[in-house]
Amino acid sequence: MNFLQNRIKFNRNEFSGAFGDIGTDLPLIIGMLLATNLEMSNVLIVYGFLQILTSIIYGIPMPVQPLKAVALIVITQKISSDVIFGGGLAIGVLMLVLTLTGLINWLNKIIPKTVIRGIQFGLGLQLSLLAVRDYIPSESYVGYIFAAIGFSIGLVLIGNKKYPPAIFILALGFIYILLFKFNILTTLSISLPKITLPELKYDSILTGLIVLALPQIPLSLGNSIFATKQLANDYFPEKKITVKAIGFTYSFMNLISSFFGGLPVCHGSGGIAGHYTFGGRTGGSTFIYGLFYLLLGLFFSGNAVETLQIFPKSILGVILLFEGIALMMLMKDIITERKMFFIAIVVGICANGLPNGYLIGMVIGTVLYYLSDKYILKHFGKH
Repeated sequence: MNFLQNRIKFNRNEFSGAFGDIGTDLPLIIGMLLATNLEMSNVLIVYGFLQILTSIIYGIPMPVQPLKAVALIVITQKISSDVIFGGGLAIGVLMLVLTLTGLINWLNKIIPKTVIRGIQFGLGLQLSLLAVRDYIPSESYVGYIFAAIGFSIGLVLIGNKKYPPAIFILALGFIYILLFKFNILTTLSISLPKITLPELKYDSILTGLIVLALPQIPLSLGNSIFATKQLANDYFPEKKITVKAIGFTYSFMNLISSFFGGLPVCHGSGGIAGHYTFGGRTGGSTFIYGLFYLLLGLFFSGNAVETLQIFPKSILGVILLFEGIALMMLMKDIITERKMFFIAIVVGICANGLPNGYLIGMVIGTVLYYLSDKYILKHFGKH
């Protein structure tokens, strides 16, 4: 009990922080459920369980997120569920190999901090643009009004421990539901989950490896492993979290998820930033977030997937925007070093704008870092 008390706390700030990453996660989960034959009960229950598991393991807001490259491929190409499970298994095995062989530690040593800051900047820019271009305008002028109110609440209360902002922003979302989506609310019914266990076949694993795992692993190394480790050390240096630990939990989460019908998942620096920005300081925020998905899966998964879209995207966009800004602001510790700042900006632009941009940005940034002063950027920053 003492072990858990030191790692998991429940208070208003943890509750506020619990939903700091929902703007990223929920739309991706809904998108994959709508595009595939995945069983909603399995997806929500496994996803919630993994959140709770990592909250206990780490004792910090180390949330679980859907794999973004996988989600994009699944939604656009409508990949079958057996290939998704096969891909998740392949991703878990590949990350386990990288971790056990020590390759993940070696890569972490040679990739400089300025490159990681660039990856975080690129992700923050990506999330912020998604919020203002897609989420906030989604409910027309009413959405803009509610988003403006939510953003104002965030500006006034961000960092306030007595009145953490996410509680009031979420309450604003529920006011929107009562005013404009009450008819959907009345159709919700309580139902027991329908659990099905997948069959993992060789062909599905091979297809999943080629179609899903290979495009995902470079992104995962940059954001889910190295950037997450850097941000965990920024916010919680006393925890001394290593890339090896993150690699292991990343791997085992995907192995568990594949065998029990869940989504391929990862950790992510954006998730930590979201939870932390809105008040999360222990595993309690992730634990609460996990309970949210568990309850949905256990009692509401009999409803249509579309009912998960009841919460207004304009309010999710406000939460997502604060998460993106928090990530971009991490560049503050290199902003006075003009060469390092330049490299980080290049990495961020590559990550945000190019296909496989996180991998390309990581490679280009690392090369620039080791060649600067010797062959390139020799005179940059000099008066």
